[in-house]
Amino acid sequence: MGFKCGLVGLPNVGKSTLFTALSSLPVERANFPFTTVEPNRATIPVKDDRLQKVAALVSSQKITPATLDIVDIAGLIEGASKGEGLGNRFLAHIREMDLLLHVVRGFSSPDVSHMPGEVDAVRDIEIVELELALADLFVLERRLERVQRQVEGGLKDFAKENELLARLSDHLNEGKPARSLPADNDEKKFMENLQLLTFKPVIYVVNIGEEEIAEEEAETAKAVRAFAKAEGAPVISICASLEGELEEMPVDEKLFYMEEYGLQEMGLNKLIRLGYDYLNLITFFTIKGEEATAWSVKKGTTARKGAGRVHSDMEKGFIIAEVISWEELLNLGSLTAAKDKGILRLEGRDYIIKDGDVMLFRFKV
Repeated sequence: MGFKCGLVGLPNVGKSTLFTALSSLPVERANFPFTTVEPNRATIPVKDDRLQKVAALVSSQKITPATLDIVDIAGLIEGASKGEGLGNRFLAHIREMDLLLHVVRGFSSPDVSHMPGEVDAVRDIEIVELELALADLFVLERRLERVQRQVEGGLKDFAKENELLARLSDHLNEGKPARSLPADNDEKKFMENLQLLTFKPVIYVVNIGEEEIAEEEAETAKAVRAFAKAEGAPVISICASLEGELEEMPVDEKLFYMEEYGLQEMGLNKLIRLGYDYLNLITFFTIKGEEATAWSVKKGTTARKGAGRVHSDMEKGFIIAEVISWEELLNLGSLTAAKDKGILRLEGRDYIIKDGDVMLFRFKV
């Protein structure tokens, strides 16, 4: 199971189009809301040249990249927090996500309706953010009532939680997301455990029209960037319909049209990489027989926990890890040479995995 990134936003902003472009999986799309009821799901490989180089060095016949799980969630509408438009059902899907990709409509098309009226990116974001905040306030109010009863009953252990919940409620009532509340690490961990929708990290994806691709930055993207600056959220512009078409073309034809549109790199690749980085993930590699594999873990993950990412038995019976950086391995030419020169080092269970480590786990079940 990869890390889950949920596509959220109003209806008819291009979430399903973006999902299809990312995943190459066809989904039902139509010019009316709630075409997507049950989420569409896909596992997206994270392109990594380092894996290819390591695999080539050891002549791997099978190459398995790290992945992200992308989930296309139905569009939210005003009143979703009260159940409008199957809102409660869709909000429950959002709670499962590690990262939200908030798709914002930046294209104009008379053939695609837009429920709030004229396209206004910031207003559209605020509609969705308000519904997420109202859903969070409902959760907080119920919990705050229980905690306040404990405090009033003389249980001082609940005083700190009571203070944080009250502060968080005030923050949300001011129209600010939970993720922007100044908090220490313990408080952030507590909010994460509450599964608050507005605490989840977000990337704003502006779905622009083909006519805006050549611009340095579309006007809609500028407005979204100014809005997102307050919470430090990244913004990326993509023409989902065009990039979906490009992904279906033969390589030569794809490269021709990329040059025609001035695309140095596919926006979809940038989005996947940005999501991977924004989740604070790193990659380590394993080599087993004829297979080279990339594994994604959070920064700060120990060797023992990393072994568990490969297989639970490896974590349970962890003994030691043999470690070398991918660059050192390429420079030396082989694992045998690394062992002979003493570069392949032994690390214990508490070793903190570094991005680009090549690891061989020793374990006993």
